[in-house]
Order: sequence, then structure tokens, then C-alpha cells
Amino acid sequence: MFDIGFWEFALIGVITLIVVGPERMPAIARKAGQYAGKVKKFIAKIQDDIGDEFEADKLKEHLNLEDKDSNIVEIFKETKKSLNEIKQDIDTKNS
Repeated sequence: MFDIGFWEFALIGVITLIVVGPERMPAIARKAGQYAGKVKKFIAKIQDDIGDEFEADKLKEHLNLEDKDSNIVEIFKETKKSLNEIKQDIDTKNS
């Protein structure tokens, strides 16, 4: 996402040290770490939610396909049953 290396962090640290001073630097670094952790957790939760949604969509699609397949199988069974009944009626009428 961001391509920030060691030297960029070092430059940011030096500028922050000059601007806020050495006595407030640890508190600011701690707060920045807390916010970074919250952002990381938030992004991880969003990724998990998106992954869950994709899995739910795949499951719905799979179940929908199975329903279509089962409907086709039922239609074939009913058609076969009807044909057998018609065949039996024809056989009984011919006898």
C-alpha cells in the first residue's frame, strides 16, 4: 500500500523530535502506535467481513445450483414415472 522505508521513518522521527521536543516524543510515539494498532485491527476486520461475504455468496450460489440440479432430477423422475404409467396403460389396453 504505502512504500515507506527505514529512511522515511527516520526522517519523520527527526522532524517530530525537533517539532515536539524530546520530553513529549515518547507519549506521541505511544499514541501513534495505539492508533496504528487500531487501524490495523479495523482493516483486518474489514478483510474478514469481505471474506465472509464472498464465502456466503459462494455458498448461496452452490445451493442455488444444487436446487436447480435437484429440480431437474425430480422432473426426470416424474417424466419417467409418467412414461411408465402410459406404457402400462397401453399394455393393459392391448391385452
